[in-house]
Amino acid sequence: MTVHASGSFEVKLAALDPADESDGVTLGRMSLDKQFLGDLQGSSKGQMLSVLSAQDGSGGYVAVERVSGSLKGRRGSFVLQHSGSMAGGRQEMTIMVVPDSGTHELAGLSGKFTIRIVDGTHYYDFDYQLPEPS
Repeated sequence: MTVHASGSFEVKLAALDPADESDGVTLGRMSLDKQFLGDLQGSSKGQMLSVLSAQDGSGGYVAVERVSGSLKGRRGSFVLQHSGSMAGGRQEMTIMVVPDSGTHELAGLSGKFTIRIVDGTHYYDFDYQLPEPS
C-alpha cells in the first residue's frame, strides 16, 4: 500500500570545488544540508554534481543524500537519488529511494519524492511503501 507524506524543508548548498568552466558550460559540485518538517522529521546530508549550459535556463544535476530521522513516527535513515534537467527553464526531476537503503524501522522503504518551490519555500511530497513492523 502506498502512503503519502508531505511537509517543508530548508536547504543549504555550499560549493565544494572551484567550478570547471569551458566554452560556456560550467560543471560544479556542492554539498547539501537539509532540515525536514512535517511527516518527515529530520535532516539530510548529500552531494550534488551540476552542469549549467551556455544556453540560459538549461542544465542538469545528479545528487545523493542520506536522510536521517523519522517518517510518520518510524525512525531510521534512507538514501535519495536525484536526477534532474532543465531546458529553457522547464524542469524535469526524478527523486527515488535507493533500493535497500532504509535502516532500522525504515528497512524496506521504497518510493518517489517530489519537490515544489512556492514563493521561495521548499515543499516535499513523498509517496512511499514500507513493510508493516514485525
